[in-house]
Amino acid sequence: MLCRLQRQVGSSGTFEVISGYRSPATNTKLHKASSSVAKKSLHMKGRAIDIRLSDVLTKKLRTIACAMQAGGVGYYAKSDFIHLDTGRFRTW
Repeated sequence: MLCRLQRQVGSSGTFEVISGYRSPATNTKLHKASSSVAKKSLHMKGRAIDIRLSDVLTKKLRTIACAMQAGGVGYYAKSDFIHLDTGRFRTW
């Protein structure tokens, strides 16, 4: 997904990983602190990643990721990252 996304946006930049795999304990802690963290997050199965791309606006990255319809796409404008996962296609 990441390689395809990078090609689609025409980027030669570097992916910045905000969050990848999370242990159940870490996910529970984050979920208690924020309602935006899913209780059964795909991060705990190694099927989700939160990223930004150094030479692409995050809003554009989200638009292209949504067009790919390859899995879930979350957009966190305030924190400047997107979430990608290999689940069913959905957006937030």
